[in-house]
Amino acid sequence: VNVFDNEAVYDICKSNLELSRPNYTNLNRLLCQVISSMTASLRFDGQLNVDINEFQTNLVPYPRIHFMLTSFAPIVTAEKAMRERQSVQDITSAAFEPGTMMAKCDPRHGKYMATCLLYRGDV
Repeated sequence: VNVFDNEAVYDICKSNLELSRPNYTNLNRLLCQVISSMTASLRFDGQLNVDINEFQTNLVPYPRIHFMLTSFAPIVTAEKAMRERQSVQDITSAAFEPGTMMAKCDPRHGKYMATCLLYRGDV
């Protein structure tokens, strides 16, 4: 089960995408991009094809703790994407920031049992 929080997604659109009043289209586009990235390995050939159930089975050792916290990075405007280049280190650091989490929580106050970072493109 992936956790998505409307308030968190709304705040991401406001702060990272610089939208003063995000509408449902903005929120849905961001969520679609996140889910598309999570399921990309299912749509393309390769040795690393895994579905979400396998992620959950391999990352979550206890059935009662089956909620996966999703993050997405980098989330930048189209203008910033054109003129700013981000390194793998920047993207990895941003993925663990509370401002990129798809649920309103601060993971710095807890512990990670496991993490899985999926990179797309030339890294």
